[in-house]
Amino acid sequence: MQDYQAPADLLQDRIVMVTGAGSGIGRAAAIAYAAHGATVILMGRTVSKLEAVYDEIEAAGYPQPAIVPMNFDGAAVKEYEELAMTIEENFGRLDGILHNAAILGDRSPIELYDPETWNQVMHVNATAPFLLSRAMIPLLRQSTDASVIFTSSGVGRKGRAYWGAYAVSKFAVEGLTQVLADELDDERHNVRVNSLNPGATRTNMRAHAYPAENPQQNPAPEELMPIYLYLMGKDSKGVNGQQLDAQPK
Repeated sequence: MQDYQAPADLLQDRIVMVTGAGSGIGRAAAIAYAAHGATVILMGRTVSKLEAVYDEIEAAGYPQPAIVPMNFDGAAVKEYEELAMTIEENFGRLDGILHNAAILGDRSPIELYDPETWNQVMHVNATAPFLLSRAMIPLLRQSTDASVIFTSSGVGRKGRAYWGAYAVSKFAVEGLTQVLADELDDERHNVRVNSLNPGATRTNMRAHAYPAENPQQNPAPEELMPIYLYLMGKDSKGVNGQQLDAQPK
């Protein structure tokens, strides 16, 4: 999967939502999906970053994307439901979601962890993907071949000291992936749900978590795109409820 060669028209005429699309892996995925034919719904909290990605996609001649500014820290349930209605009115369905938006929170012992930060990290990283998925399931069911990708982490599969709420939130994401994959595994088999651990990647979050690390030793987000394309496209049909890694272990 890491060496997957995506056909140019892999995502032709598909409607794909990417959260955290303004930078890092989300930006790279949004551009890769658009380059392979998708109409991408760019979601994130910083409008200027989303506009920059929008301009880049449009300048390349890819399908015109849509921008949906949303702060997952404070968005109400009603906002997710209104977004679903807007997508239904404009597109009639949704063919994929990449849940990429997340925050790191504190790197500190549980004993000293700030409760407000804990609640914020759990909300943005776990509750918001639940609310978004919940609102979008009817639209995913309208697709003939839909894929949902949750972004996991190595510390969301084996807990490590000082990773606090971030690790626990990613364990929650793994649980949400498994529950949703099982629920949507019906006779139609038109919606698949998987978790993907990107591994050490050259992003701002990684630099914040490992300030002493040389970022050049990690791959750029663009280098991970083969598996992101594989999971979003038709060639991964039948892959459901799996824990996958973007980089070889």
